[in-house]
Amino acid sequence: MDYLAVQGFWVCTGVGILSLISLALTGQPIAGAFTFLLFHFGGVGVREHNPFAAAVMLISFAIDTLLSGIGVVRIIIGALLLSNFRATWIADRWEQNSEEAALPLRLGQTFSDKLSDKWPMFIWPKVKIIYYIFSFGYLAVTVAGLIIMNLRGPAGPR
Repeated sequence: MDYLAVQGFWVCTGVGILSLISLALTGQPIAGAFTFLLFHFGGVGVREHNPFAAAVMLISFAIDTLLSGIGVVRIIIGALLLSNFRATWIADRWEQNSEEAALPLRLGQTFSDKLSDKWPMFIWPKVKIIYYIFSFGYLAVTVAGLIIMNLRGPAGPR
């Protein structure tokens, strides 16, 4: 189960980095920065077994996939995010003192270990509430933008 959490962290952070690069290259660096923050700290939440963060990651990626188009890579990433959501949901339901809830020792020998094991454990308690507010606002703005675009109809010369 912990392997899925580490995998979820890397998938979310990777999606955030790719979003930052692609949005910056299309002239939208602020949107790219916000998207990177959403996905990176969502990955931190997934690493810390937070069901809310896992749900936000899945919903955000699903909305982005529906808007940009479905492809093989997006289906694979979506499946990974869905499995992370499921694993996080199950892990959150475990009794705290049970054998299943015991997590393996977190490593810190390499930079990769420090980033995926130590960083989430350090930063998540400090940013959890801010992330809840930020991610809710991000999704609300995204949905509001989609509604406005839908009401205006197709763009084109008038």
